[in-house]
Amino acid sequence: MSNRNLLVELFVEELPPKALKKIGDAFAQTLQASLKAQGLLADDSVLTHFASPRRLGVHLTQVDTQADDKLVMQKLMPVAVGLTADGKATPALLKKLAALGTDESAVAELKRESDGKTEVLFFNSVVTGATLAEGLQKAIEEAMAKLPIPKVMAYQLADGWETVHFVRPAHGLVALHGADIVPVSVLGLTAGNTTHGHRFEAGLDPVFIRHADTYAAQLATEGAVIASFDERRAEIVRQLAAAATKAGSNLTPIEDAALLDEVTGLVERPNVLIGQFEQVFLEVPQECLILTMKANQKYFPLLDSAGNLSNKFLIVSNIRPADPSTVIGGNERVVRPRLADAKFFFDQDRKKTLESRLTGLDKVVYHNKLGTQAERTRRVQALAGKIANSLAYDVALAERGALLAKADLLTDMVGEFPELQGIMGTYYARHDGEHEEVAQAASEHYQPRFAGDALPATHTGIAVALADKLETLVGIWGIGLQPTGDRDPFALRRHALGILRMLVEKRLPLSLAALLRDTASLFSGNSNFKDPGADVSAFLFDRLRGLLRERGYAQNEIEAVVAQQPDTLANIIERLDAVQIFAALPEAASLAAANKRITNILKKAEGVTGKVEPGLLQEASEQSLHAAIASLKPKVEASFAAGDFAATLKALAQLRNDVDAFFDNVMVNAEDAALRKNRLALLADLHGMLNQVADISKLAA
Repeated sequence: MSNRNLLVELFVEELPPKALKKIGDAFAQTLQASLKAQGLLADDSVLTHFASPRRLGVHLTQVDTQADDKLVMQKLMPVAVGLTADGKATPALLKKLAALGTDESAVAELKRESDGKTEVLFFNSVVTGATLAEGLQKAIEEAMAKLPIPKVMAYQLADGWETVHFVRPAHGLVALHGADIVPVSVLGLTAGNTTHGHRFEAGLDPVFIRHADTYAAQLATEGAVIASFDERRAEIVRQLAAAATKAGSNLTPIEDAALLDEVTGLVERPNVLIGQFEQVFLEVPQECLILTMKANQKYFPLLDSAGNLSNKFLIVSNIRPADPSTVIGGNERVVRPRLADAKFFFDQDRKKTLESRLTGLDKVVYHNKLGTQAERTRRVQALAGKIANSLAYDVALAERGALLAKADLLTDMVGEFPELQGIMGTYYARHDGEHEEVAQAASEHYQPRFAGDALPATHTGIAVALADKLETLVGIWGIGLQPTGDRDPFALRRHALGILRMLVEKRLPLSLAALLRDTASLFSGNSNFKDPGADVSAFLFDRLRGLLRERGYAQNEIEAVVAQQPDTLANIIERLDAVQIFAALPEAASLAAANKRITNILKKAEGVTGKVEPGLLQEASEQSLHAAIASLKPKVEASFAAGDFAATLKALAQLRNDVDAFFDNVMVNAEDAALRKNRLALLADLHGMLNQVADISKLAA
């Protein structure tokens, strides 16, 4: 069989730039997986994928012309069903054999094997290996069907009769095995060896691909196209850095991986140029200018060493004219009205205070079952005040921050650029002369916006952010819109993680139960709302488990702490660290096992009450354990009260020998009711000490 390299290229109209990388990767990987499953690829075959605005391409090494034949063992039916008592084929077996293309003559060749329950008949056959043409046809169709695209286009082929569906109209197909064309077809296209280069700068058109291995080089030299997405992206990064240095020694292009991927999906022959705009526009908050340049024009703004926006930006052009001044001038003329709009919005917005806009929130629906944004603002304001009071923060600032936090939703700038909500609120609050913490709360209350995002830095920001997220989580859940396995339209998981991160990382000594009660009380009188406190609490603890796993704690360590459902999370990290230290002690396994045993005994005892009566301690081992508990208790309680959880658990390790001796020598469930009750009370004392920091029984194997 011939083993050569394979090239496949689908030439199309401009693909969606934001999705190009994902589409290109999926096309290549699915095609590779399909060919491999059909036995057409060598084990060490290497994949190279290409994706440009007008093409999806795949190069695979060591591809066979035909796959090896395969011996297939097919399970038919139980022997008792397929054969009569004298070994003749039953009608059911004959029907099955006919479906496989054979007849009664094959009965003698059938194998009998046990499947673990009964003896079964198996039919062995040799399946001819797929040819490359057959396998590639199947692989291409499968790859196209599995492309991660939200919706496809319907368009007619050149004959004007047949309609096909794809992400964009396709105009060419290349399939080469070495230098030979593989006869496959798709979307009304028949495979050949010609493609097209750059729309304007290709040296030759069409480009005749001589061999699967010359594809990338020919497109680069003859077609003026860098076919590889990764190579094109790397070239853009290199040119951005060089152009930034040329623009100013202290300037760097803004880092934005998504923008870089999108621009890579827009150009086939990148050429980075330097543009600039008038200094007067720098009076506008730089977030506005940066957003309009990135979102509308796909430019890379240049920042100085302090992170401040300069009046220069980088253009990633798709052409390389000898004189780029026309391209630069055109882009400068295009961006100027965008920046002028931003300046106009900024100037207009500052003519009204944030407070004067609050009445407008009465007309903005938050949710039809939860009322308007104004009603929501009042709920968040009340809750923020309670949180601030509990934390000894400035209540007036927290309430003021919550009151104004959503007012910028009614500004022209946020209306044009919703991504700037909160950011603009901070600028406008400062302009209005609000307290700095109130101003910062306008943006900080959205934090953390995503995994790894910074938490609010100010007290007011923390209070308002907690209140805002709690109001959303409890309110939305309370009207029956909790997250499902694959849907979370109100981002309740993100809100929950934000709440947990603030409680844990900011070491906030707040009662989780009280927070949920206070939040639920905000919706009293709303007939659409049912208090979801228990469900939300369970949801938060489940999210907490995931958060702690990401921090590197083991599952049993997490359960030891979280299983107790601590009401405050301020010291949960210290508890976990203490559990880690305790788990490494030689006494840990024995005490964990004993604690598990004690827990089970006490559960069966149906609630032990009363104190230990020393006079009823008859056995030496129970007397010794009681004495050890009494001796150790003051030290354990002092360490626990001081928050030294590691010392608390280390002290408990001293009980190991006494606990082991107790279980070796003492019958807990004595026949004498008084003795039994006294021993259970002793175990209850021990259980309370062992589980102050964490449920160490969870550490037991």
